[in-house]
This record gives sequence, structure tokens and C-alpha cells, in this order.
Amino acid sequence: MGNFVLMTDSGCDLPLSYIEQHNIVTASLTYALDDDEYLDDFGRSQDHGSFYEAMRQGAKTRTSQTNASAFIEVFRSIAAKGEQVLYVSLSSGLSGTYNSALLARQTVVEEYPGASISVVDSLSASLGQGLLVRAALDMRQAGHSREETTQWLEDNKLKMNHWFTVEDLEYLRRGGRISNLKAAVGGILNVKPVLNMDDTGHLSPVSKVRGRKKSIKALADLAAGRILRPQEQIIGISHGDCLDDAQQLAALIQEKVTVKEVFISQVGPVIGAHSGPGTLALFFYGSDRNA
Repeated sequence: MGNFVLMTDSGCDLPLSYIEQHNIVTASLTYALDDDEYLDDFGRSQDHGSFYEAMRQGAKTRTSQTNASAFIEVFRSIAAKGEQVLYVSLSSGLSGTYNSALLARQTVVEEYPGASISVVDSLSASLGQGLLVRAALDMRQAGHSREETTQWLEDNKLKMNHWFTVEDLEYLRRGGRISNLKAAVGGILNVKPVLNMDDTGHLSPVSKVRGRKKSIKALADLAAGRILRPQEQIIGISHGDCLDDAQQLAALIQEKVTVKEVFISQVGPVIGAHSGPGTLALFFYGSDRNA
């Protein structure tokens, strides 16, 4: 087994049970519902269902990155024991958390000149980031070094496809992804956007379809048309409190292609605060992630 500590943050949307089972060290981003602040700690402080119900009842949301001091504390404790760490971060295109980790790394390396700390900008989010963490875990278990695993992540992260749709355009409007007019017209016409994540780690609208069923089918069609070596792949589906839709998407994909496994998880509060209840997202490796 590789001899490094694997670390990520709550942007990865891996289930708490998986995090605990594999002893993955985590950094928690922060979110707020109206005036109440919480750590996005994989559901320990507040379960995801309660979070989405509060959003449905009109609670206003905002999020905050992890600051450098939190990373310094973790990196320092690992370096003091003479251990190595590989941190896989939420996309720098969505959060300043990656930059906070870089600042923390610089501080700790100055204190411990021999410290071995790798910080990878996943340029991914939700289970896109989560699947990269899973790949790093598999490599560590197979005996690969921190350096080898880091290089693999850098070489392959832009092959991680992110495709998603939302139920309510209002949350994208609040985040500045679409205009007030487009949100209003889209709501009236029952338009559902299909978006992806580009090579800079930013969200990008790709197309629009009418109705939820068509948007779910569009995601399945994208998987069938873009996935590489599906029989070798674990694909990810994350959802904003809409498990039935996630299972429907999984079934549609499995009708089109044979995959090794479908891994379903909930979208956590840090991502869900910007996409809302009813978010449905799909993740898999392709030759690239460009629309």
C-alpha cells in the first residue's frame, strides 16, 4: 500500500460512510441557511434532506471556502509525524479553497522543509471530484507513491466529464449563471438546461430541452456517446434530493452501455446551495470534457 495520507474536501460529495470506511481526511467548507451557518461535514451537522427541505421552504443560501489556517493545522499535524499527504481540491473555478491550500502548504513547508505535500486542483466538483479521489485511493492501495498518484490525477482530471441538469432555474439565476429574464421565461416554458464543466473548472451551459424526462434522457445519451471503455468504469451520479431520478438515469444508461458500476450519492450543501433541489449530475471518463 502507498504510504501517503489522502485528503479531500466536502465539495467531493462522497458519502460519509465511504469517507469513514477509507479513512480519508477531509476539509469542510461552510454554508449558511438564512442566518444560520453550518459546516458541510458530509451530513454530520445537518442531514442533506433537511438542507434541501429548507431550500424548498425559501431559505437563502450562501457558501464560504475553507481558510488557510484550517489547512495549516491539518498539514502541520501530518508533517510533524513525518507522513506525506495528497490533497484533492474542489475546482479553483468554483472556490478559493485550492488557493487556501497552496498558501497553507507554503507555510508548512517553511516550518518543515522536508514535508511532502501535494495539492491537486481537481478542476472538478461533486462526484467528478469524488471519482478522482476514489482513483487516488485505488492507486494508493495498489502501492503507488504520492508522486505517481499526483501525476496520474494531473494527467487524467480533464478527462472527467461533468454533465448535469437542474429542476429549478432560480438557483442558477441567483448564482449569476443565467439572467433574470432567461430564468423567468425558462420557468414558464419548462426549459431544463444541460450544463457541463469546462477545462478551466467553470460551469458552462451547453443546451436546453423541454421537460424533466427529456433532460434525464439527454444525460443518458451523453454518457452513451462520450464514455470510454464503459465496462471498466465506475460512473457517478449525484442528486439534489431526487433519488428516483438518479435511479432512472442509471437505468437509462445501463440500457445503452454496460458499465462496471454506478455509484450514486447526494449533492452536498456546498454544491447544492448553488444548484438547488432536483439537481441531477453525471460523471464519467471520456477522451476529453469539452462540449
